[in-house]
Amino acid sequence: MRRSLDGLDEGELLRRVARGDRRAFDELYRRTAPWLTARLRRRCADEDVVAEVLQETYLAVWRSAGSQAHAVAGGSAIGWLWTIAAHRLVDAFRHRARRDRVPAVQTFETVAPAAEEEALAGEIGADMERALLALPAELRQVLRAMVLDGLTTRETSLLLGMPEGTVKTRARRARIAMREALS
Repeated sequence: MRRSLDGLDEGELLRRVARGDRRAFDELYRRTAPWLTARLRRRCADEDVVAEVLQETYLAVWRSAGSQAHAVAGGSAIGWLWTIAAHRLVDAFRHRARRDRVPAVQTFETVAPAAEEEALAGEIGADMERALLALPAELRQVLRAMVLDGLTTRETSLLLGMPEGTVKTRARRARIAMREALS
């Protein structure tokens, strides 16, 4: 029975989810949950928060697929899914910050480069790759959140557990370092 869904891309699965197709939702989850979990773990070390964000993300997908399915095609379905997850993660950090008055979840730098970094490096050339890798980890972390994930300064601040001013300073330092390395 699942075979009929194997040939469908994520965009088509999303369109079927929008029509209330539970099997399409299950298949979308099966395909994307491992990737999404790994990506969330790169930004949050608390497994409970990751599990909660994952659950909230797929609940939002089920509830809002109808309003998004027409606008989301194949590859952008994954981007839409990550956007939901990233915003849910920021919301989780906001909730904890309000409750605890300090960020309770520590993020950490991964040893292996993220898939986005590898793809980005492949597209922009060896010089850019070297410049990115030469940046200190705290600057790369801010660039990853703001450029690759498209988060605002405020969202990046909450995600990384640092003041907005620090995010702005690190983003500026990263731009200057990149400009110098590429000139």
